[in-house]
Amino acid sequence: MIKRLFKSREALLYVMAISMVFSFSAWMSLLNNFVIEAASFDGSQIGILQSLREIPGFLAFTVVLAIAFVAQQRLAYISMILLGIGVMLTGYFPSALGLYITTVIMSIGFHYLETLNQSLSLQWLSKDKAPIILGKITAAKSFTGLIAFVLIFIMMKYYSIEYKYVYMVFGGSTLLSGILAWIAFEHFKDDVVQEKKLVLKKEYWLFYVLTFFAGARRQIFIVFAGFLLVEKFGVDIHNMVALLFVNSILNMYFAPMIGRFIARFGERITLRLEYIGLVLVFFSYAFVENLYFAYFLFVIDHLLFSMAIALKTYFQKIADPKDIASASAISFTINHIAAVFLPVLLGLVWLYSNSLVFIIGTLIALMSFGFSFLIPRNPEQGFETTLKDKNAKT
Repeated sequence: MIKRLFKSREALLYVMAISMVFSFSAWMSLLNNFVIEAASFDGSQIGILQSLREIPGFLAFTVVLAIAFVAQQRLAYISMILLGIGVMLTGYFPSALGLYITTVIMSIGFHYLETLNQSLSLQWLSKDKAPIILGKITAAKSFTGLIAFVLIFIMMKYYSIEYKYVYMVFGGSTLLSGILAWIAFEHFKDDVVQEKKLVLKKEYWLFYVLTFFAGARRQIFIVFAGFLLVEKFGVDIHNMVALLFVNSILNMYFAPMIGRFIARFGERITLRLEYIGLVLVFFSYAFVENLYFAYFLFVIDHLLFSMAIALKTYFQKIADPKDIASASAISFTINHIAAVFLPVLLGLVWLYSNSLVFIIGTLIALMSFGFSFLIPRNPEQGFETTLKDKNAKT
């Protein structure tokens, strides 16, 4: 049983996803309190730190350069180890420079691992099983985040454990997972040798466009949805944590269902439902006046993230198998383009009108919805969009 487990590609995907979420959840949930209490950060310093955190995501395309020298699976282990080291060291360097350095180390590991996890998932999972397995992995990640929040609460509330030791526990777990996985798991041979150069292929243009819009939507939710609850409705930290708990629990239940829905009804219908849901959610954010309805919107917004699995499986169906690693890396860079300029730009808009920020989000969702009509009912390589004649594909 154990030997069979270490010969399973699917099991390794779970290990990579869970170890990534376990340490990153701890890093993120402790960050604001830690930088203020231990490092006396001001607004400009936390802004610099968050910008530094996003740079490795923007540079995710360098994964393709790295796999020219290191196999993808081995690079994933190195990324797990880097992520673990970055989180472990965070608590021991409570200064601006120290936190900038540890954040970059952590972020390189996190974004490389996230990119490789997507790449390997689309290479290793069959097209019919991919939505279902990815839904289950998403549920496992939500459960892992929930466990991390509970452990942090217990460690700090009841045992008053110092930040540095909490970071050590969570970062050390990911570091140890990377080392043990490297030793224990079989090294799986690539079924298809991956392209080792960066090429933007015109055949994938629709995937790239929808990926860019997805990144923009992600930034609006992460930066402004929670901020709206705090600024407009005065939601305190305890209720925000409770809301995150609710999101994690619901995601554990709904993510596998969404995976099965994609497998049955396809990517086109799923993505249309996601985007029209986003139109309604963002438009409602713009004018919401009731706290409980705002809570409802926050939860629905979070659940819609799970439907983005369909964008990954759409790409899996249209991609030349040798392009998956390269295009996955490029897509992460495209996804993070919005992270470079959108928070700053929309932050200025927020000073004028917070409703306008969500109206812009509504327009982005509407554009995504419009482009989703170009996804074929049964997408495949050579028939990537409805603009192409399926009978004329080469």
